[in-house]
Amino acid sequence: MTGDADEVAETAEVRGSGERLLNATVERYGVWLRSAVVGLCGALGIVAADSTEVFPALSLLVPALIACGIRLYGLRHPLPFSLLAASDASVVVLTGLSQPVLGGAGANVMVEAIVAICAITFQQEWAVRPVAGAGLAALGAAACALGDVLSSPGHLAEPAPLVRLLFVAGLSRAAYVVVRTRVRAADRAAALRAAAWREAAVAAARRANEREYLATLHDTASATLLMVSQGVGRDWAWLAPRARQDLEALSTVPGFETGRVDLAELLSCVTGGEGRAMVRLRTRVDGPLTVPSGPGLAIFNGVREAVTNVARHAGVREAELTAWAEADGAVVELSDAGRGFDPESVSARRRGISGSIIGRMQAVGGSATVTSHPGTGTRVRWNWHARPRTSQASEPSQASRAGDGAQVKRVPRTPPAPAQPTVAGRLIRGQLLHGAQLAALLISLLSQFTLSLNQLTTYQSVYRPAWAQTAAFVCLTVVAATGATCLLRGRPIPPRVRGWGLAAVLSASAACAFTLPPERLTGAEDWAFGLVGWHALYLLADLRVRVFAAFLGVHMGLNATAVLLLGAPDAAETAAMGIAAVSNCGFQLSVGVLTRLLHGAALTAGTAAAREEELRTREHVHADMQRDHKERYRALTATTVPLLVGLGHGVLSPHDDDVRLRCGVEAARMRRLFAESDAVLDPLLNELRACVEVAEHQGATVSLAVRGRRGEVPVEIRRELIDPVAVVMSCTRSVARVTVVWTPRSVRVSVIGEGCADGGGFSEEAARAHGRDMDAKVTVTRTARGGSLWVEASWTRPTTKGVDPA
Repeated sequence: MTGDADEVAETAEVRGSGERLLNATVERYGVWLRSAVVGLCGALGIVAADSTEVFPALSLLVPALIACGIRLYGLRHPLPFSLLAASDASVVVLTGLSQPVLGGAGANVMVEAIVAICAITFQQEWAVRPVAGAGLAALGAAACALGDVLSSPGHLAEPAPLVRLLFVAGLSRAAYVVVRTRVRAADRAAALRAAAWREAAVAAARRANEREYLATLHDTASATLLMVSQGVGRDWAWLAPRARQDLEALSTVPGFETGRVDLAELLSCVTGGEGRAMVRLRTRVDGPLTVPSGPGLAIFNGVREAVTNVARHAGVREAELTAWAEADGAVVELSDAGRGFDPESVSARRRGISGSIIGRMQAVGGSATVTSHPGTGTRVRWNWHARPRTSQASEPSQASRAGDGAQVKRVPRTPPAPAQPTVAGRLIRGQLLHGAQLAALLISLLSQFTLSLNQLTTYQSVYRPAWAQTAAFVCLTVVAATGATCLLRGRPIPPRVRGWGLAAVLSASAACAFTLPPERLTGAEDWAFGLVGWHALYLLADLRVRVFAAFLGVHMGLNATAVLLLGAPDAAETAAMGIAAVSNCGFQLSVGVLTRLLHGAALTAGTAAAREEELRTREHVHADMQRDHKERYRALTATTVPLLVGLGHGVLSPHDDDVRLRCGVEAARMRRLFAESDAVLDPLLNELRACVEVAEHQGATVSLAVRGRRGEVPVEIRRELIDPVAVVMSCTRSVARVTVVWTPRSVRVSVIGEGCADGGGFSEEAARAHGRDMDAKVTVTRTARGGSLWVEASWTRPTTKGVDPA
């Protein structure tokens, strides 16, 4: 899993879900805004034109509207790049050429407004192709200049409108880049979170699969080989089919259990065993019981193991199996009236209940409990519910103490996938909002200190008085500086700061409106009309759009009041003011709407990112589970699989002493493997004791002595230290003495076996056959005298640092 986080972060930087959302939204926004402005401003321009100019103007504006329609159609249906670019180019060209047809100052205002909005929206429509957006903006400037020249023959085009047009286009691109930068930061953060979540999910899945593998190994090969190693004079008719079933279970490739099964049908397949040890099951199952296949198989395998325990330990040949449905789940019980047992007295290294029953259910989000007392029988209960109950989660003691007495740790739950869209969505939403505020602040400052400052200084003589306009300019500067202090630190603007900031912005709007001649409002002298809204936008971007719309209404109301105080304007003046209001306040309102759309759609982007991450996680889990299965099966093919194949097909006889010896060795190795997963202070001693128990089950008397202070030993070294000792204990049929000696720099594990079978050369060969070579740092010494065998395995701790402890 190394490098996953970097890989995902790099992918998100190229095009994450948040950035895809941003590009798709601003493209739709740009097309719709441009189409609306072309239609509305074009209508106002025709209203202001003379009657003789209406038809020529329509001949140019109607094709422009058709081109806008083509672009709108392209939002839902893929169209060639050339057609889309041609439609956008035709809009600005036709609009620019309508200037000489319409004539008059109103035509100039209309054309400049439409071309300016087009230049702005081109940067959004073609956000992923900035060269195309810049080229179309330059084409619009050229068309506007050509129309200006054609409308006034002999005069050159005025440079100021062209510079302003290119400036607002560059400002639009800069604003998009600011927002995109913040969104990419959100995508990277979400990707890193998702990568960490995926690593945790994969690790949890691998741990769960490892537990299932150990439980399956315990229920199949380990139990079969242990019975063969202990059995003398038994009826072995059951052995061949069971060995073949064990092989099939061990070779099954793990996969994703995403379907649903009928638990009642599965439980009908549970048998009571074979031969003399067969248990008669009285089954009462209220079916069908449809559950996910993971919990269904966990219950099925657990019931099979519980029935096997009844046959081996209960001393009775009858048991009752019941199952019924509960809300969002199912309950299964197996009970017998046998001899019972005390769960607290069972060795912690026994895995039948703690791993095969309780552990399996915990791995799938369910629970299993075992209730038993000597002389009163045993009851095993499985519970699974779609929604985990808090009462179950708060009662770990019964499950952890039940059964074999092993301390069964609760399985760490994989972080739930439904939480991911919320996390990713919040990240994207927060960064989108912050980016939009920064973009509005950037537009405010650049517009104020370039275009507005130039207007203020040029028309000082027009203002009455001029100091009021200058004071308003300073007031807006202070508001911008205060907002920048918060936003550049990544903090939201406090409500109190926002309140006095809005009051200051409205005061500046009123001062500019009432200290400028009404006929000059929204004209070249009015530097504040189109600027005030941007200052309000970064103050109000995190609130509802209606709040920003109300502010713009008050702002335009102040200007309308100043105009009406002089008298009602004529149609041409009204159309010119309307075009200015649409191109400034209408555009600002649309940006506010866009900000809220992005804010609301962020959860959609988070959901999309979660789906993508879920697919990646499933792929990684699947690949790792396949790889783990191959590694585990490869380790079994050296010794365990040949034994099961031989026993399953009658090639090997359980009456053969050598076969029983090999089975005992493999059973001891498996028990040591099971002990690896225990959380204990001394793993080496815990794994040795697991092998000792196997030897004692085979009739040997084993004593264990430990000297020195315990140290840390890597798991690979522990395997090599214990393996030769386990072989000797498995060969011993009388007495064995095991000694562990710790020194500050080494550890030695030795065993003396009395009456040991001939295993002198078997240990080393079996270790190599088991899928690994003896570690070069572990030395093994063997000495045979008469009927006894002494074996010592020693490991010296390396002098270099950095050895990973187990």
